[in-house]
Amino acid sequence: MASFTDNIRLWRTAPFTLAPWLHVPEQASTNRRPRLALFAIAIVQLMVMLDLTITNVALPAIQHSLHFSTTNLAWVIDSYVLVFGGLLLLGGRSGDIFGRRRMFMIGVSLFAIASLAGGLANDQIVIIAARALQGVGAAIASPTAIALIAAIFNEGHERNRAMAVYAAMTAAGGATGLTLGGALVQYASWRWVFFVNVPIGVVALVLVPISLPRLKGQGGQLDIPGAITVSAGAAALIYGIVHAPDAGWGATSTLVAFATSLFLLTLFFILESRASQPLIPAAFLRHKNRAGGYAIMLLIGSAMLSMLYFLTQFLQNHMGYSPFRAGYSYLPVPFFVASTSLLAGKRIRKYGTRIFITLGPLFIALGVFLTSFIIPTSSYWHVLFSLSAFGFGMGLCFAPLTLNTVASVKKNEQGLASSLLNMGQQIGGALGLAIAVTIAATVEHHLLQGKAYPDHAAQVNAAVSGFHLAMRVSAAGAFLGFIIALLTIRNAAVVTSEPKSVVLEHR
Repeated sequence: MASFTDNIRLWRTAPFTLAPWLHVPEQASTNRRPRLALFAIAIVQLMVMLDLTITNVALPAIQHSLHFSTTNLAWVIDSYVLVFGGLLLLGGRSGDIFGRRRMFMIGVSLFAIASLAGGLANDQIVIIAARALQGVGAAIASPTAIALIAAIFNEGHERNRAMAVYAAMTAAGGATGLTLGGALVQYASWRWVFFVNVPIGVVALVLVPISLPRLKGQGGQLDIPGAITVSAGAAALIYGIVHAPDAGWGATSTLVAFATSLFLLTLFFILESRASQPLIPAAFLRHKNRAGGYAIMLLIGSAMLSMLYFLTQFLQNHMGYSPFRAGYSYLPVPFFVASTSLLAGKRIRKYGTRIFITLGPLFIALGVFLTSFIIPTSSYWHVLFSLSAFGFGMGLCFAPLTLNTVASVKKNEQGLASSLLNMGQQIGGALGLAIAVTIAATVEHHLLQGKAYPDHAAQVNAAVSGFHLAMRVSAAGAFLGFIIALLTIRNAAVVTSEPKSVVLEHR
């Protein structure tokens, strides 16, 4: 097992994900083509992470082409993130049971097919369904990729180097998605943000059988009822929140959505309490320090996705940026995430994780809050300052949050603990985006109420006002993460040096 110091190094360059050890490493398998295997795994991770950000830049073009309403457009993002997060634990477990190479190929195949369907879509329902299927493929492929690296490469320098390549692809996917998406939309078509995944998937499917060893499944049970009820319950909740501004909060369809969500989520907790191998063991949520970390990740995941969604459209729709310019405007984020993660990694030995987990959400809240003052005539310097503070905050807390989560669990539970953190990020992003979209739409409807034919100035004023309030509420959520860190993260990590390891103890 790689030391915690090695794991800190791996996550210095990973700004857009928290998908570390989803399984206990098994003994490395003999493999004649380890570099080819690593290449296949790395490009799949690049593809999965690309889709967390690349579609954001294409949203205005997709909205215009397929005639999405402001509220329904959010489902292009939420359908992917929600399914990805909701099925992440189930996807990782499926690799353990049915064989990791087999499930990896199934996940990649689903992702590539869904990408082709998304690129060909001429209907709102089709593109949303394609995004959801992409989420299923990503939920299977992403955690299985980690396990394959652990199985293929020997423990120590060889495995650490492979994990570093994997982490680099994670960072590259998140950072490249916005820039590449802007270029594809501007110089080709929004459809190419989906089509670009198809050749990557085909290459991976050709390489996997000739480079990865066959790994038999270990048997066990899948908690399918738990995965279905939690994902469907969250989807119903998000639907109710997004649907309410148009239909009304007291409308029958809105109330039915909320009632369905309550029923399904209640059923989920009942099923989990009785399952022999539950999706989320209750003991994991009783630990105050760990539960606080999950809550913080949910809140900053919410702020992150909301800002990416709204600011990308604001830059294009109201500040006149081209899709390509809007994409590369985000470059300060990966720069500050990488540099700040490096700083935090070096200081964790001395100060522990608590100070970084506490300050990170505060800077994220500051960055998001500053975006709420951007207006159509603002210069890029305002955008730059907001994104810099945001990226600085993410770099401070992402790796320390992971270490805080796994420090208090047994070795054979580290995968579950860290994957729950990743799940919190995805589900939090979907819920937070739904709330932000609802707030923006409600403000717009209120300001335009009674105006049968509002002029352009009135429409712009309503949209900008909605954007500002949505960002301030998202910033408040990140600030709540700062408060939770102060109240719950009581035990900093004390690092005791040993010849080949780093021991994290709790104060």
